[in-house]
Amino acid sequence: MLKIAYSPIYKYQLPENHRFPMMKYELIPEQLLYEGTVSDHNFFHPQALTEAIILKTHSKTYWNKLKNLELSAREIRKIGFPVRKELIQRGTHISQGTIDCCLYSMQFGVAMNVAGGTHHSFRDRGEGFCLLNDFAIAANYLLDNKIAEKILIVDLDVHQGNGTAKIFENEPRVFTFSMHGEKNYPTQKEKSDLDIGLPDKCEDELFLSTLKNTLPKLIDDVQPDIVLYLSGVDIIASDKLGRLNISKEGCKERDRFVFEQCKKNNIPVAVSMGGGYSPKIFDIVEAHANTFRLAQEIYF
Repeated sequence: MLKIAYSPIYKYQLPENHRFPMMKYELIPEQLLYEGTVSDHNFFHPQALTEAIILKTHSKTYWNKLKNLELSAREIRKIGFPVRKELIQRGTHISQGTIDCCLYSMQFGVAMNVAGGTHHSFRDRGEGFCLLNDFAIAANYLLDNKIAEKILIVDLDVHQGNGTAKIFENEPRVFTFSMHGEKNYPTQKEKSDLDIGLPDKCEDELFLSTLKNTLPKLIDDVQPDIVLYLSGVDIIASDKLGRLNISKEGCKERDRFVFEQCKKNNIPVAVSMGGGYSPKIFDIVEAHANTFRLAQEIYF
C-alpha cells in the first residue's frame, strides 16, 4: 500500500502579505482522492518530532532560539517569512512524517510525504522558507538507530540542497546528490558529494539525459540502503522562481526514472515534495500529483 504522510497542520497559512503557495498541501490530497488515485486508507497523520530527535541534527542554540521565538531580525530575513509557533509545530510534524515515510518505504518500497524537502535549513540556522531539515533529520534517525548504513539523497529540486550538503559534508554514510539550476538560489552554493548545475532555460532533453547518465552509476557506486528523493516541481517552465524550461511531462519522466531505478535495484525510496511556485496553483498541484500517480502505478 502507498503510505502518504499528511496532517491538517501542513496547510497552516502565512499572513497574506508573506504568503507563498502553501495551498498545495491541502489541494494535493484532495485531487488524489477525487480522481481515485488513492483512498483515505493511504494517508497517515505523523506526530510531532521529539526534541531529542531534533537535536541529533540541529544545534541546541538554534533550536532554543527557534522554539522560543528568539531569532534575530536578520535570521528571520534569511528564512523569508515571519516565524510563528504554528510554523515550528508544522515543521516537527513534517519531519516526523519523513522519518515515518522512510520506515514505510522499507516495508512497501516507496512512501510519500505531501510536504517536506526543507533542504535549505542548516544545523544552526534556517534559510529559504526552511526551518527544520526533514531529510537530514530522517537520515540521522536511520543511522542512529542502525536502520540504514548508507543513504543516498537525490535532490532534484531546482535549488541546490545547500543545508543538507553542509550538514553531511563530513558524514561518509550519507551521499548527497543535487542537480539544480546553476545560477539559481542560493547564490553561495555548498559542496554536495555530487553537484550538477544546469544552465538557465534547460529543457527536457538535457535535464533527462543528464539524470539518466548519472543516477544508475551513482546507485551502483554508493550501494544505498535507502534513497531519500526530493521531487521539487519548481523545475517546470511555468515556475516563477525556477528559470528552467522543463515541461510537466519532462518532470513526470524524471519521477518515473527515479522510481524505476530504485525499484529495479530493490532500494526503498522515501519522497518529499520540495518546491513549486508556478503562478497557477493547478500547474503546481498537477505536477506534484504526477509523482504520487507514478508511485502508485509503478509499485502497486
